[in-house]
Amino acid sequence: MSDHQEEQEMEAEALEAIFMDAFEVRSPNQPFEWSVKLVPVDCGGDEEEENKENHVMVNLVAKIPLAYPEEALPELDIEVVKGLSKDNKTELVKLANEEAEANEGMPVVFAVCERIKEWLVDNNVKGLDDASMYAQMMRKAKEKERKEAQAVVEFESQKMKDELTQAESEELAVRKRREEGTPVTDETFAEWWASYCAEMAAKKEAENALTAEQDAKDSKKAVAVEERQTGFQIFSEKAGAFNLDKLEAAAEQMENDLDVDEDLFDDDEDLDDLDFDSDDEDDSDEEPDI
Repeated sequence: MSDHQEEQEMEAEALEAIFMDAFEVRSPNQPFEWSVKLVPVDCGGDEEEENKENHVMVNLVAKIPLAYPEEALPELDIEVVKGLSKDNKTELVKLANEEAEANEGMPVVFAVCERIKEWLVDNNVKGLDDASMYAQMMRKAKEKERKEAQAVVEFESQKMKDELTQAESEELAVRKRREEGTPVTDETFAEWWASYCAEMAAKKEAENALTAEQDAKDSKKAVAVEERQTGFQIFSEKAGAFNLDKLEAAAEQMENDLDVDEDLFDDDEDLDDLDFDSDDEDDSDEEPDI
């Protein structure tokens, strides 16, 4: 088995897992041929609902060359299942090949299917297969409306981008610079280092000035505490006459001026005959009141 064959079979298995019953291997031998049924609305295999919701439907047919995917592209064709004209088929074949060429060198079938499905979703309307002049005129008018609506959306989108304020533009520029970063070279590092040293020196100087200011405040506070008067000193100053020496002198003078009658304390008088306990004894003999 060649490497190309193995890779093609792996792609077929992936497509079958994604599209399930919509994927079909028409030729199981090389060169392989695959088919994928594409509809605008996936109804989970319900055919009745599928026919009701989908007005257009196609099969993408891919004939896989032996050198695919590295060295060749698949041969692509469109089978109209429902609702499309020959012109629509030609347009879809062109879209399919353009998508395949955009993904050349890698598996392309899934990408082509997605591109075709987008077209089907945008054109899921009745009457595309009507070849009458009236139908063609209606389709052209509808296509014109669709393109005009798309142009309006693109214009509004561009207008919103153009209306970005200067501040928003600057903010975006800052974010971009942050994401990209600044490359470190000898010059940029030297510039950063000089700026950093200057910043640290200024910070140290500010801290020293603050410390000196605080030391000066503390020194003034200490001097004020030492010079502060005691409560006794404050009271003495306010009272005026409150002086310890004067108080002691006054007490001594009062003691000298005190007149005591010594006759009242005559030592010859006999006080032994006085009975101080008689009253207490009499009281003890009385019966207590009950």
